[in-house]
Amino acid sequence: MRIHTLSAVAFALLVGTTLAFAAGPTTKDDAVAMVKKAVALIKAEGTEKAYAEISAPGGKFVDRNVYAVVQGFDGTTLAHATNSKLIGKNMMEAQDVDGKYFAKEMVTRGQKEASFWFDYKFANPATKKIQVKDMYCEAVPPTTVCAGVYRP
Repeated sequence: MRIHTLSAVAFALLVGTTLAFAAGPTTKDDAVAMVKKAVALIKAEGTEKAYAEISAPGGKFVDRNVYAVVQGFDGTTLAHATNSKLIGKNMMEAQDVDGKYFAKEMVTRGQKEASFWFDYKFANPATKKIQVKDMYCEAVPPTTVCAGVYRP
């Protein structure tokens, strides 16, 4: 199996397949709002309670195709709003279709920057097409809290 095929499998796992899509496109503001909501919960309730709530199926950390993900600085997924199978998995070697190590970028930048945007290519679950996904992340050491939107 080629490395890009393996990467595509990793991406499919990362996104999840149970997203609910409401009418209307999502925006970068939606991603920022989702991250800020998750960060506020983590700070107010602590990691154990917050990660459980972020990862709750059908919970408030999914809005159309925008959802929250928390990744530790070691690359391990700690909370995921759409794919509980990824919780506890290390994603450091996950690549997009162009070979970009997106989880490594989340870790590296999260260790150095309070907040940041980055992009990678990913299969949009709504369209099934490979699109650029813009991810907004905020560092909550030793983690990054992220959410993203697809470019049209």
